[in-house]
Amino acid sequence: MHQVDQVLYTGKTHTTGGRDGVSRSDDGRLDIKLSSPGSAGLGTNPEQLFAAGWSACFIGALGKAAGKLKVALPADLSVDAEVDLGMTGETYLLQARLGIRLPGLALDVAQALVDAAHQTCPYSKLTRGNINVTLQLLA
Repeated sequence: MHQVDQVLYTGKTHTTGGRDGVSRSDDGRLDIKLSSPGSAGLGTNPEQLFAAGWSACFIGALGKAAGKLKVALPADLSVDAEVDLGMTGETYLLQARLGIRLPGLALDVAQALVDAAHQTCPYSKLTRGNINVTLQLLA
C-alpha cells in the first residue's frame, strides 16, 4: 500500500440517515438528499456520486496523460461511468464500466491515453483489484 506524503485536498462531508438521508460538505457547496437506488425518493445515491466523481477524475487523468504524450485532447471528450450495486450470495459488491469518448484521435493514441489515465487516476487505483472494472473506448 502506498502512503500519502502530501495531502493536496480533503473533501469533508457530514451524512445522516444513510441511503435515505442527507449529505452536506463542510464548505456548503454540496447539500444533497440521498435515496436508495430504485426508490421513489428524490435524492441521488452513492453509486451515482461515485460514478460522477470517478468520471470527472478520469477526465483529469486523461489530461495529464495527454500532456505527457504531447497530444491535444478533443474539446468534446467524455466519460460515461456506470457503477452497479449487486450481490453475490449475502455479500454486497460493486462493479463498474467506463465508456470513454475521444473523438478525432487515432485508436492507438486514444487507447494509450486511456491506459495511462487508468494507471494514474486515484479512483482507478482505489478500485484496482477490488472490483470488476471494464474500460471501453466508444465511437
